[in-house]
Amino acid sequence: MKFMLDLVRRHKATPSDGPAVGIPSVCSAHPVAIAATVAECAALGRPALIEATSNQVNQEGGYTGMKPANFRRFVQAIAAEHGLPPDQLILGGDHLGPNAWRSQPAAVAMAKAEVMVADYVSAGFRKIHLDCSMSCADDPVPLPEPEIAARAVRLCRAAEQAWREALDPGEPPVYVIGTEVPVPGGAHEDLDELAVTSPDAAAATLSLHEAAFAAAGLESAWARVIAMVVQPGVEFDHHKVIDYRADKARALSAFIETQPGLVFEAHSTDYQTPSRLAQLAQDHFAVLKVGPGATFALRETLWALASIEQDWLGPSRSAEDGLIQTVLTVMRAEPAHWKPYYQDPARLQVDLAYSLSDRIRYYWAHPVVQRACARLIHRLEASPPPLTLLSQYLPRQYEAVREGRLGLRPVELLRDGTAQSLRPYLHACAA
Repeated sequence: MKFMLDLVRRHKATPSDGPAVGIPSVCSAHPVAIAATVAECAALGRPALIEATSNQVNQEGGYTGMKPANFRRFVQAIAAEHGLPPDQLILGGDHLGPNAWRSQPAAVAMAKAEVMVADYVSAGFRKIHLDCSMSCADDPVPLPEPEIAARAVRLCRAAEQAWREALDPGEPPVYVIGTEVPVPGGAHEDLDELAVTSPDAAAATLSLHEAAFAAAGLESAWARVIAMVVQPGVEFDHHKVIDYRADKARALSAFIETQPGLVFEAHSTDYQTPSRLAQLAQDHFAVLKVGPGATFALRETLWALASIEQDWLGPSRSAEDGLIQTVLTVMRAEPAHWKPYYQDPARLQVDLAYSLSDRIRYYWAHPVVQRACARLIHRLEASPPPLTLLSQYLPRQYEAVREGRLGLRPVELLRDGTAQSLRPYLHACAA
C-alpha cells in the first residue's frame, strides 16, 4: 500500500541525524487497547497501524472468535468512534502462516494458512507478514530456510490472487518477511541475553526469499516487500526485559542501509524504555511492534481501578469477589492459555497476575471477567471516587485530571492508562 511504501522511502531518505521515520504497530484485539491507539493517533493527525495475529483472528475464529472481516469491522467502528479518518487506518496481519495449525501435518497446515492469508487480504488487510518459520507435525526441527522461503511464496501467491479477485481491490498488499522472530507473547524461560541476527544471516534470508519469489514469477510482489523481521537483541520474559543495545546491532543496521526499499521490523519491543525505542527507530527498525505491553498497561490500570473501588465503595453486594480475584479464579479454573508458560508453582500467583508475558490478555473476553469489568466500571461511574484515591493509585491520571486534560470517568482513566504504553512508540517514530 502506498502509505507504507512511502514511509519506507522517507525513512531511507532521512539523514542519520534527522528524526527517525517509522510507525508503531499495535498487535491487540482488546477494544480498549485499540481505542487508545486510534485516539492517540487521531489527536496527532497520524495513521494507526493495527495488526491481528494468526492465532487471534483466522477463518476458524482464532481465540477472539473473529474472522478477518469481523476484525476489520470491529476496528473500523472503534476508529470511527474516536475520530480517526478511514484513510488513516492501516490493518495488518502478523505471523500469517501455519502457526495456528502447526500440530498438524504440513500439507494440512499450509492449506489452511493459504485460506487464512487470502481471507485477510480479501477483508482489506494490506500489510502482510509472511511467517512460515515454524515446523509442523511432520517437519524437521528447525525447518530449513529454503523451505521457509518456498512456503512464504505459496502464501504470497494466495494473497496476490485474493487481491486481484476482490470486488474492490484497492491498493495491493505490502509484505514483511523474516524468520528470526522472538516467541510471540514473550519468552517461556528466564533470559539474560540474546544473540543479534548477523548481517550474513539477514543477507541469506533476503537472498533466498528474493530467488524464490522470482522463480514463482512474483517479481511485482517482491517490489512490495518493505521489511524483514530480525532479532535486534530485544525480548522479555516473565519478569524482566532484555534491553536494546545499539552497539550490538551496529553491523545489522549497516547491512539494511545497503538494501534499497527495505527496513527492519522489530518484534517484542514491549517494555523497552523510550530512549531505546527511539534508538531502534534510528537504527532502521522502522516498524516497532507492541502487543502484550499494551494489555499489560491496561491490566495495571484495571487493577488500580479495582483497588480504588474497594477503598471507596467496598465489596459489591452482587458479587463476592472483586475484579482481581475474579480474573485469577477464572484463570486457575481454565488454565489452557497460561499452563505451558508458567512452570514454577512457588511464584504462580505472581506470574498469573503480573507476568510481562501478560497471559491475562486471553481472558478479558471471558463472560465472567467481562461482567466483573462492567460491574467495576458501572460502580465507579455511578459514584466517582475522590481525587485523593486517584492520586494514590493512578498518579499520572490524577495529574491529567487536575490539569483538565482528562475526565474522571473510569472509561477515560482506563483508556489513558493503556495509552501510556503507546506514547513512547509514537514519540520514537516521526511518521
